[in-house]
Amino acid sequence: MIQISESISIEDWELTEQFIRASGPGGQNVNKVSTAVELRFEAERSPNLPGPVKTRLRRIAGRKWTKDGAIVLQVDDTRSQARNREIARDRLKEMIVAALTPPKRRVPTKPTLGSKKRRLKEKKVRGEVKSLRGKVDPEV
Repeated sequence: MIQISESISIEDWELTEQFIRASGPGGQNVNKVSTAVELRFEAERSPNLPGPVKTRLRRIAGRKWTKDGAIVLQVDDTRSQARNREIARDRLKEMIVAALTPPKRRVPTKPTLGSKKRRLKEKKVRGEVKSLRGKVDPEV
């Protein structure tokens, strides 16, 4: 069981771990030992996560969120299977903790009078520069 907060915890039946062979350099160790871990969390079916947290978690997870509502994390950072398990669980916990906090509401602000004047002045300067790019009158 993973304890996220005092009210939210993830049960063991919601997590599925599968050990696979890691990719990349490592010589004989990579070819023989399955050290990489693939952690699958059934987020959509989880009774412990409230609805708004699930929607924020879906946005945070991005491509890690599958069509059937699960989060799949693959970790092959270290050569130790146990350490990769810990890293995968920590990453899942970080994602859920990030989804717990609701985003701040944007407070719309108006531009200041000084910024409006600076913008209009700059527009005037640019207009003058562009007007000087026109055709030259040979009679003048």
